[in-house]
Amino acid sequence: MTDLVAKTSIDRRLSETVRPVIEGMGYELVRLRLLGGKTRTLQIMADRPEGGIEVTECAEISTAVSAVLDVEDPIEGNYTLEVSSPGIDRPLTRLKDFDAWAGYEARLETSELIDGRRRFRGVLRGVEDGEVLIEIATPERGGDGETVIIGLDFDWLSDAKLILTDDLIADMLKTRKDAGVINDADFDDIETESDTASEQE
Repeated sequence: MTDLVAKTSIDRRLSETVRPVIEGMGYELVRLRLLGGKTRTLQIMADRPEGGIEVTECAEISTAVSAVLDVEDPIEGNYTLEVSSPGIDRPLTRLKDFDAWAGYEARLETSELIDGRRRFRGVLRGVEDGEVLIEIATPERGGDGETVIIGLDFDWLSDAKLILTDDLIADMLKTRKDAGVINDADFDDIETESDTASEQE
């Protein structure tokens, strides 16, 4: 079983280099992407196993990863290293993420068509036998409000991320406040999808 942490072959090779460094510092590698452009960018998302990484910790990871990359020199030419937290509407890249975030809305994409579609939006319902369970609306099966839980093989997924909702923000805010690492003002400027939709109606 693969994961969505690294997509391309170069991403996977780079993840093999940086993952031990990040894990050795007590963090987890959430996602790694080497992006093209005039100057390439190596984007690394990291988090604590229990969640809640801080900016200073991202800077510490950046310093440690830079030192290893300077020695290993796996990337030709110049590049920029960016280390960040996954954010609230985080990507879901490992099977365990779908259990950890059960009950929240997510958007999943598959590499192949599944019943005529590649995109699925709904509420995560955990994992069972290697399948990601998601509750989706089925208007064709009984009208408004009808839902069904389907299972998608984890290996079918090409992309997955949480959807920024009021409930997700509120729960994340409470968790981080309880941990004493954030205050209410930090979330004042966040706009959810529901806010945006109501403004456009």
